Amino acid sequence: MEPFEPDPPPRSPSSLEVHTVDAVDSPEFALLLWSLRSCPVVGLDAEWKPVRSVSRDHHVPPGDGLGRDSPPAAADLLPRSFPTVSLLQIACRFLRKPTDPRVGDSPVFLVDLLSVPLGALWEPLRDMFESPDVIKLGFWFKQDLIYLSSTFSAQGYDPGFDRVEPFIDITSIYYHLKNQHMGKKHPKNIKSLASICKELLNVSLSKELQCSDWSCRPLSQDQILYAAADAYYLLEIFEVFQHKIITKANNTTTIGSEKEMISESSFSNILPSPDYCEELDTLDDYLSNIAHSYGDKLLLQESDKRPRTSRRRERKRLTSHVKHTHKLISDEDWQGPPPWDISFGGDGNPKFLCDVMVEGLARHLRCVGIDAAIPSLKKPDPRHLLNQAYKEKRVLLTRDAKLLKYQYLVRNQVYRVKSLLKNDQLIEVIETFQLKISEDQLMSRCTKCNGSFIQKPLTLEEAVVASRGFQVIPNCLFDRNLEFWQCTDCKQLYWEGTQYRNAVEKFVAVCKLND
Repeated sequence: MEPFEPDPPPRSPSSLEVHTVDAVDSPEFALLLWSLRSCPVVGLDAEWKPVRSVSRDHHVPPGDGLGRDSPPAAADLLPRSFPTVSLLQIACRFLRKPTDPRVGDSPVFLVDLLSVPLGALWEPLRDMFESPDVIKLGFWFKQDLIYLSSTFSAQGYDPGFDRVEPFIDITSIYYHLKNQHMGKKHPKNIKSLASICKELLNVSLSKELQCSDWSCRPLSQDQILYAAADAYYLLEIFEVFQHKIITKANNTTTIGSEKEMISESSFSNILPSPDYCEELDTLDDYLSNIAHSYGDKLLLQESDKRPRTSRRRERKRLTSHVKHTHKLISDEDWQGPPPWDISFGGDGNPKFLCDVMVEGLARHLRCVGIDAAIPSLKKPDPRHLLNQAYKEKRVLLTRDAKLLKYQYLVRNQVYRVKSLLKNDQLIEVIETFQLKISEDQLMSRCTKCNGSFIQKPLTLEEAVVASRGFQVIPNCLFDRNLEFWQCTDCKQLYWEGTQYRNAVEKFVAVCKLND
């Protein structure tokens, strides 16, 4: 499907108008209350600290789940409870009037539910959720609503929130844009929000921070931009939807052809005719037609508000707990020594094998000069991974707890990485295996294939000859006196340019080499 690009194109996360709301006596809180009363379209999202005790029977869409891949811990056997929502994102879209407060057309509010008293938010949020004059947008927002309602109920604001209307799911908008009337049933291979943004907006939405700890304060700048973007791009997708409606309505000449485009209702019900447009006083009439034709409702039943698990899954968890309790420390904590240990016949050079779940970590390790390979097969089975690690005397790094049960095949050659983010994973591996990193090691391996560099650098003339046919040297380098380094394996050329200097600065900071 060709991407639809609204005019103007979507903003980058760094250029968004973001208001962090963390106190009731702040100007941001007053602006939030005004926006909730005045804005006709809002995009909603929520963030929480990932926990293992979340009910797994509630459906979580692909790419947005909280599934865990580790053996059950004792906490898993406690009564099930919903996670506490730490951050609520509300993106607003409206046309400003001269009398309105100083705010842009698409402000994003990050409401810190750990700082703002929930009593000050409960009624304004409830009114907005139930207002027929506000279109609410979300991506599989029911789970967020369940957790949000539970968070407020736990503080005495019962029954929390049990209704959002009118509500339009971004997944439904996506299928309408593809001229597929899906109703309430969607295909099993539901697209992630990142995939939809890429297809409709040509925007790359990183989900790396999705499972970060959203209960920690202060939030990092990357977390703030991530959270704001998740809500803001819901508005942009809705803008594409409106653009599509207008375009098709303008190209339609008969009511019959309109019904072929959307079986549920004709575009004449959505976009008024030119004569009728003169009778509409505000944009609200147009949006109310969209809400009437496409709006749905989110209703929470009593069963939705109770964490639950199946008897079969509970029996499996109990059995698995008994089997793993006495092995948790020995399985997940590194015991050593590593296979490169000189006293065990190794060469003293740390070497790792990163499976598909931590391929990003492999690149980070290479950047700090550590030998980090990836599987030789695209879809290796566990035995192939372990065989490669054994033959090459590497430690297999993974996030997959299932691989730990194969430890008996290769002693001290499997380590489960506990951290979620690549920088944190790098520090964890450095500290666990007591790796010595110096500034001289940085960028000393090929980040593309893990190969070593040639001992003697190439001149510009030699680099031009060496790169012929597979790599282009930028023209701007011809006037500079640079040395080029070539990978002995893949022949990739490197030079000390801006990217090199930025990478060195980054890993000096991450590894704290100046401390």
